[in-house]
Amino acid sequence: MPGILYVVATPIGNLEDITLRALKILKEVDLIACEDTRQTAKLLSHHQIRKPTTSYHEHNETAKADFLLRQLEAGKNLALVTDSGTPCISDPGYRIVRAALEHGLKTVPIPGPCAFIAALSVSGRPSDAFIFLGFLPAKKNSRRGLLQALQKEPRTLIFYEAPGRLLQSLTDLEEILGPRHITVSREMTKIHEEFFFGTLNEARDHFSHNPVKGEVVLIVEKTYPESVSLDSLDSRDLQLKLDEMVTRENISKNEAVRLLSRQLNTSRRGLYQLLVSQKQERKN
Repeated sequence: MPGILYVVATPIGNLEDITLRALKILKEVDLIACEDTRQTAKLLSHHQIRKPTTSYHEHNETAKADFLLRQLEAGKNLALVTDSGTPCISDPGYRIVRAALEHGLKTVPIPGPCAFIAALSVSGRPSDAFIFLGFLPAKKNSRRGLLQALQKEPRTLIFYEAPGRLLQSLTDLEEILGPRHITVSREMTKIHEEFFFGTLNEARDHFSHNPVKGEVVLIVEKTYPESVSLDSLDSRDLQLKLDEMVTRENISKNEAVRLLSRQLNTSRRGLYQLLVSQKQERKN
């Protein structure tokens, strides 16, 4: 019987931030594939786990994937881990997972820490809709091109960034996206954990005087659509759109008014009153 590939999330800093299930799996598998065996050895030693490990990173993915597939097909259970957080999230791993799936092998997620989710949870930024884009491009032109494409993005923006590029990225963010607010998270769950809340200009000033070490998470507030004046709206068109939303989404009229007011970035009460007055005019 073929083995199982477990994709195991590990701590992003504090070695105690690991689930009981993850520890159980790491103790039971036959082999652990690591981004860096030295880094994973610290975690295993801390939790008194003794299992063979093998390196699996971006520079040997293609060659090592065949080896790992043979192990799985031979009936060995494997754990895939990264240096920190959830494998395959801006880290090596998706290729071996895809290969395992293509060969009909069972792949099981063991959920746990993820840096950008942890940062988002304490950012104070809207989290109902967000877009995670991994590391910003290292080359300036590519980075600025990406940011220009995101100028009207209506969701909260999340990036990873290397410490050496932080100041330049903050400059590009402000120049292209404007004076938005940002949350910068670094060294999460570690001794020197820091969360900065402020404008992009304030962030650049702060970190120009306080150099950082280690990767950081940038959470940039979303763009807000310009408010629409109620006087400029056609009540008949609004009523048709409202009725369409009720039918298409199978929701109540009150919920449709709430969603429509959010889309138009206008007063919910004002929109409701406009629709009511239009309905009364038709009766008269």
